[in-house]
Amino acid sequence: MFRLDADRPVEFCDGLRRRDFLHAGSLAALGLTLTDWFALRARGAAADGAPDVNCILLMLIGGPSQLDTFDMKPNAPVEIRGPYKPIKTNVPGIEISENFPRTAKQADKFSLVRSVYHTAAAVHDTGHQMMQTGRLFQGGIEHPHMGCVLNKLKGPKGDVPAHVLLPRPIGNTGGNMPHGQTAGYLGKGFDPFVLNADPSDPNFKVPDMLPPEYLTALRVDRRRNWRELVDKSVSAFETSQDARLLDSTFHQAYTLMSSQKAREAFELHREPEAVREKYGMNRFGQSCLLARRLIEAGVRFVTVNMFETVFDEITWDIHGSKPFSPISCYRDLVGPMFDMAYSSLLGELGQRGLLGNTMVVATGEFGRTPKINPAGGRDHWPQCWTMLMGGGPLKGGTVVGASDEIAAAPRDRPVTPAQVAATVYRGLGIDLGVELPGAQGRPIPLVDRGVEPIRELFA
Repeated sequence: MFRLDADRPVEFCDGLRRRDFLHAGSLAALGLTLTDWFALRARGAAADGAPDVNCILLMLIGGPSQLDTFDMKPNAPVEIRGPYKPIKTNVPGIEISENFPRTAKQADKFSLVRSVYHTAAAVHDTGHQMMQTGRLFQGGIEHPHMGCVLNKLKGPKGDVPAHVLLPRPIGNTGGNMPHGQTAGYLGKGFDPFVLNADPSDPNFKVPDMLPPEYLTALRVDRRRNWRELVDKSVSAFETSQDARLLDSTFHQAYTLMSSQKAREAFELHREPEAVREKYGMNRFGQSCLLARRLIEAGVRFVTVNMFETVFDEITWDIHGSKPFSPISCYRDLVGPMFDMAYSSLLGELGQRGLLGNTMVVATGEFGRTPKINPAGGRDHWPQCWTMLMGGGPLKGGTVVGASDEIAAAPRDRPVTPAQVAATVYRGLGIDLGVELPGAQGRPIPLVDRGVEPIRELFA
């Protein structure tokens, strides 16, 4: 542990690791082992005249069934169409599952992309990689999450991190591969700030955003000149080959822990109980509410994982038999959970004037098999699924692409994960021609040559 009020340096028990420095566990967002992280302003990163747009990415871990959610086929045989019926939305001609009545009333705020697909292995991990980075990890290269790229190119606004991940990173989903939720080759200094707590817990706290208790005992004038306090005890750390720490980095580290604005953004108890209940008093619902608060506080990108694993937990992964979920959970638990949180998020962003500069993207890692399996569920199907995109510069109330008669493959306008990433980057105002610094300084294009955003979503 390293203490600001220590009389002499305290030796790290496991070396100079970021999570020990300043007694804060998730200071990865501060990039304390990078030279001038907070001074970064990548050349040409922002498109000329581009607005300052934020993004909330809802990762629907498990892979929702397109046929039971947003691309229903009511005229197909029962073993294809499944147990649920379509309902009308507030946009004429667009129908979605009866499991989402509140979302149906917000359809003018989002668009449905019904022809997303990929050709990689039908496992969760590959889908997680591709939908959050735009690429499949190959040759030992881990590509950065879109929020980490935004962090790299634009940096934080004010006291709050640029990219926050809620509530915890994706855990075991069976593939034992990276899930695409880190900064990859950009370096750990651009990793998201990870909450690592359940915001629906009655005793919810964010210890990594708060200074240790003993720090509050220091006098205010000493805190204002805190660099002077640590000069003596971290001189060895500063001069070490692995840690070139600039004044700006120290300042941001201290600001993040001591800023009242940063702390208040995470304080859900400030929300009226009626608002919290509207989102749903569960982990996902409260994470979505917290995402709205973080966007208001200046966070640029928030990633919300609806679930952490697909094992022994009710999720979108409806194989039909344990340790997975039954198809009935879309009606009984998962569907209402998403419906409450997503519709409340869109509604409040709109009411608060934030939807115009905040994209909201909701997607799984793949779809489900068109035909119901012998266990009464559906299996992995990356050949076609539906995702929701809206807010910011993205249109609402429209449908892009279409699947065939059984939602097994795109019938027209096929959309790849790379195109989804390009759409998000363009929406964020990032020039798609930017190159990022890869390993050994080798430039890696933001998107591959020829990859275009989903232009139908832009006015």
